[in-house]
Amino acid sequence: MKQVIVIITGANSGIGKAAAERFAKEGYQVIMACRNMEKGRKAHDEIRRSTKSTTVDLLEVDMSSFRSIRSFCEIVEKRYDAVDILIHNAAYFNHSEKIYQVNDQGIELSFATNTLGPYFMSQLFRNKMRRSSDPRILNACTTNIKHFFDPKRTIDIEGLTGPVPSKKKYNAYKKYGDSKMALLMLTFKMAEEFKMNNIKVNAVQIPAVKLSKEAKQNLKSLWRVAAEVQTFFALETEEMANIYYDLCTSDRFSKITGCYINHKTDLMKPTGYKPSLKTQIKQFFGYSLFPVYAIDPNRLEKVWEVINHMIEHAKEEKSL
Repeated sequence: MKQVIVIITGANSGIGKAAAERFAKEGYQVIMACRNMEKGRKAHDEIRRSTKSTTVDLLEVDMSSFRSIRSFCEIVEKRYDAVDILIHNAAYFNHSEKIYQVNDQGIELSFATNTLGPYFMSQLFRNKMRRSSDPRILNACTTNIKHFFDPKRTIDIEGLTGPVPSKKKYNAYKKYGDSKMALLMLTFKMAEEFKMNNIKVNAVQIPAVKLSKEAKQNLKSLWRVAAEVQTFFALETEEMANIYYDLCTSDRFSKITGCYINHKTDLMKPTGYKPSLKTQIKQFFGYSLFPVYAIDPNRLEKVWEVINHMIEHAKEEKSL
């Protein structure tokens, strides 16, 4: 029987690590794609010991760098016959950062890591995933995008590229939300584009999850208090890992593409442009609706245009 190959980015900790362990227990060939190789090696060793699996590999990749992603994909291309499941779990969010952050190409770091990186990797693996009998891509999104229920909230397109704004205050929380909303919008466009190759593309909404002791120690005092409060009602990382597994393997989702799915594995729906009071309450406290901003045709095309322009620039660099 052919072994199913799954790539999980950001697999050195949290949900990514728990997901890698879950897939390894089930006998999958797991490729842990990690930026921090010191933590990656430790997580890799722990997973191999706990699962007794010999089919867990560790490879380095920085999801903010086109060059690193291309190098990672070239290695996978040589070592493996196909890619069956691609889980874009890695994300950049440094809540305390006040200085404007960009990658090696001058692209805002959250957007480069959380939006462009997943799309670029998916494009590079597209032909390889076509060889799979049931190829699936899963993008990890967040409840942070609920801020887009506010009709005044928009993605700061102008702040994504070019010279670092000297007078513009850097809001890490907003940049993270912008990048995750763009990833959700990208999910819908990718699902259309990849449909001809039978590649299913969906996004999952990650609610509050319990942070590790190490993660809490890296937070400032106010955020640490918030994390402690969150612990009382948050999901365990293993619970979210099980949801990743279900969405990427079960027959229930074998034909579903272009959907946003919550932690109860229900398909979410967009709100109307003028929601009722009842709907507004459901927006902020429920998990069944997402902002209509994500499917607004004009905004969707603008984000799609910007993303593809950046990707084309990366391809041109390769040909130089």
